[in-house]
Amino acid sequence: MQQLLISVLSDLNNTSVDIIASAVISTDGLPIATLLPNHLNADRVGAMSATLLALGNRSVHELACGELDQVMVKGKNGYILLSQAGDNAVLALIAKESGKLGLILLDAKRAAKHIAEIL
Repeated sequence: MQQLLISVLSDLNNTSVDIIASAVISTDGLPIATLLPNHLNADRVGAMSATLLALGNRSVHELACGELDQVMVKGKNGYILLSQAGDNAVLALIAKESGKLGLILLDAKRAAKHIAEIL
């Protein structure tokens, strides 16, 4: 299973030179499969992803926005994108600010669907 997930992440990362990292994280914050640069710690990425996901879930429910689909954080130099990948996992990716966000979102949604099918 992990090799299949790594393959999905690799395909995702190869869709755009602007995607610099991706990971499949459990909703509890545990890394399941990751393709991260050496300077990023998988456990820290998992913990931060779980925190953002929990806040996103709480926000959409309290503000009556339906079920959570994605969480996006934009920084000066790039984006952090979390996409639901089934009931128990999330796809996390980091992209450069210069990336074509629409295409990255579309590719992330496709990858998240594939990840959900694997899990």
